[in-house]
Formats: sequence, structure tokens, C-alpha cells
Amino acid sequence: MTSGSTLLDGRVQYRQIADGYRTGIEPVLLAASIPAKPGQTVVEAGTGAGAGLLCLAARVPGIACLGIELDEATAAQARQNFADNDVTDSQVITADIANWAATHFYHHAMANPPWHSATGTKSSHLGRDRAKRAHPGLCGAWAAALARGLRPRGTLSLILPARHLAEGVAAMSGAGCPEITIIPLWPKRGRQAKLMILRGVKAGKGPCVVHPGLLLHEDNGDYTKAAEAILRSGQPLL
Repeated sequence: MTSGSTLLDGRVQYRQIADGYRTGIEPVLLAASIPAKPGQTVVEAGTGAGAGLLCLAARVPGIACLGIELDEATAAQARQNFADNDVTDSQVITADIANWAATHFYHHAMANPPWHSATGTKSSHLGRDRAKRAHPGLCGAWAAALARGLRPRGTLSLILPARHLAEGVAAMSGAGCPEITIIPLWPKRGRQAKLMILRGVKAGKGPCVVHPGLLLHEDNGDYTKAAEAILRSGQPLL
């Protein structure tokens, strides 16, 4: 059974498995940070039902998308979502990203990796549990696999909890993407960032930089105008 909703204020029709992993704002924010241009190619690991690539394709028509998803039922739903949104130059394969070998090189790679502790309480739903649980070394393995499929100067982008900053930077550097931009996502003014986006450049030689980031909520809990522009109107983050 699936449940239907929309993304980007109705621009994207989106269905997901009703009792499976539920999409949050993370893939929408991640998609907004990808510097893709029409005619370029983008690969996403752990694509789920396709929210991230769907939002990116809505913002940048003419890109070619590849989604990699371990769960076959979820991959099938992503394929249907691409078809429902007329994203014709797209493919979703069922594979473990750690064992994926690219058949050609991509301009951009992205992922919202699992980050819950491997020793935490397990979910009764296998697909939801698998989508959330991170085993030791997972971030590095995902980064390395995606980077192997990137063109020189291609970008690798991950959205991670802020507490995993050191692990994320190490994963990027170990994958050969040492030119890193860190984009904090601030929940409210004066609060510590809970999420961040890391963008690395393959074979890049520039310094690591910290972007001013994005303030998500006003003090009353409403989204800020900048966040609304991304989440509702599909504007780029950078």
C-alpha cells in the first residue's frame, strides 16, 4: 500500500510505501544544493522513492538521473514516481551502493545516508530499519563508491547530522574529494546546527570552506522565507 502527497508545493507528485521509511525535508534540501545544469548527469545512493532526484529534476529540467536503492519495492515506487512526473531520462536500479560499479562517469553524486546507530532499537519494518541504520564505515563506503563514478571536478554531496561532521569530512577526503564546502542548516536563530550538507569536489585542490548556511525556522516555528523558497518554490540553496 502506498500513500500520496506532493513536494515543492505541488510541483512534484510523490507516493511512498505507507508503512515504510517516510521522507523528510532532507532530500529536498540536498537536491537544492546540487549545482547541476541541463544536460548533466546525477547519481543518488539510497534514493528511496526518489524525492531528492524528483526535486532536482523539477528545478533543473534536462538532467539525466540514476537512483540506486537497495529495497526492490521502494525502487519500484521510485520508478513509478519518475514516470508520474514525466522524468523520462531516469533510471532506478536495485543495488547495494557499496558494491556498485559505475558504467560511465557522472557530473554529480548525492546521498542522504543512514545515520541511526547500528545498536539502537530495531524497527519492525525491515525496509524502514535498513533505511535508517548506519553500520560502522558506511559513510566512507558510500562516499568512496559514489566518488569512483564521478568525473574529475564532479561534486559529491552528503546530508548528515552535524555530530557526524568529522566522519563526513574524513569520508570525503578518503574518497578523493578534499575540496569541501560545509553548509550548516540552522533550526532557529541562536541554536546549534543539527544537520549539515557537505559538498566535495573530486580531485579538487581548493581549501575547505564553511558556508553561512540556511536558517530553517523563525522563532515562532514557521519556515523562514529562504527555507520556503527552497521547500515550496524549488529555489537553489546556493
